[in-house]
Amino acid sequence: MKEIKAFVHRNRIADVVRALESAGYRNLSIIDVKGMLKALDAREEEYSVELGEKVITEVKLELVCHDEQRTAEAVNIIRDHARTGQPEAGWIYISEITAAVPIGEAGAIGPHGR
Repeated sequence: MKEIKAFVHRNRIADVVRALESAGYRNLSIIDVKGMLKALDAREEEYSVELGEKVITEVKLELVCHDEQRTAEAVNIIRDHARTGQPEAGWIYISEITAAVPIGEAGAIGPHGR
């Protein structure tokens, strides 16, 4: 299993989510985060006192894929629908998932989940 984390401009996330859902991806997590992607418009920027730099609100999208083919497909969907015309419109990170343990099921589960 693979976890995909993508950092996307806010104005592109709706198209990305629609495309992923159309392709059968569910259980997406969408989180507003502060980041340092290049702003599409100066009005997006705000000054972060904590960082001492300008930041924008971007979106972190998280999803888990159960095989390599679905992972590659999801990455392509995100890349195709998150483009802004800038050289760096965001980032996609892919990590290995070593276990997935459901919450609320009865019965014991081993140390590595399922």
